[in-house]
Amino acid sequence: MLTSNQLSEFREIGFLHVGRVMSDDEADTLCRRMHAVADGQQEGAEAVRNLNGDQENIVVQIVNIWQADPLFRQHLYHPEITAMAAELMQAGTVRVWHDQVQYKPPRTGGPTYWHQDHPYWPVIQPADLVSCWVALDDADEENGCMWMVPHSHHFGPYCGGTIGTNTTTWMPAPDQESLSSGLEVNAVPCPVRKGHALFHHCLTWHGARPNRTERGRPAIAVHYMPGWTRYEKEPGKAHLVEHHITVKPGEILQGEGFPTVWENGKPCPSPR
Repeated sequence: MLTSNQLSEFREIGFLHVGRVMSDDEADTLCRRMHAVADGQQEGAEAVRNLNGDQENIVVQIVNIWQADPLFRQHLYHPEITAMAAELMQAGTVRVWHDQVQYKPPRTGGPTYWHQDHPYWPVIQPADLVSCWVALDDADEENGCMWMVPHSHHFGPYCGGTIGTNTTTWMPAPDQESLSSGLEVNAVPCPVRKGHALFHHCLTWHGARPNRTERGRPAIAVHYMPGWTRYEKEPGKAHLVEHHITVKPGEILQGEGFPTVWENGKPCPSPR
């Protein structure tokens, strides 16, 4: 599915644009379904909230929208996406940790502050997950596409995952004393067309600027974990979807709340 050059690129810089994974019509349908869940017309998602808590800087987050809508559940099992996730993680088994929509509305869409993903998931180890971020409409520099710091997944976990953000330039502003000498923090934009996908490693630094355009910026991210991911809880910390976990600490994380989407070298059938 992926070329050797693509695999090498991902391992080197920590993210990879893989091109189109769904048609414009399919993306439009998912976008309409997303708005229905966000507006309360469909229930069942783990959470629907404004991440920033600020009406001038809105980022609508929907966690586990697959629990609310069958088309989003079907998206988890996308055979091309799951095949690429398996290749990137070199995993024979792939499960879903959780999904999330992040929608930046026109004019009032807020920023995504610079962070790593895995430190915000303090109940799973090791840090081998990859995320597939699919644009449900064009995401560009003007309306708040993601930016990535190449090679940053090699830096290791950073201060609980929060990098620090310069709110004038919207560039990462890390505590230099927390970084090893010689590390270069050079962020690059990652525009993604409607129906196209961008993968990133769970330790890759990423963020996004506000959306002040007349266009929304809808996207669906699925966080895929390899079959060896364990339930390992950090003392005093929790996660929103932790109540779905039925295994004991130290055991492989699996169960109905974490669908298996790839196994034995082939995609699992999507439930209908």
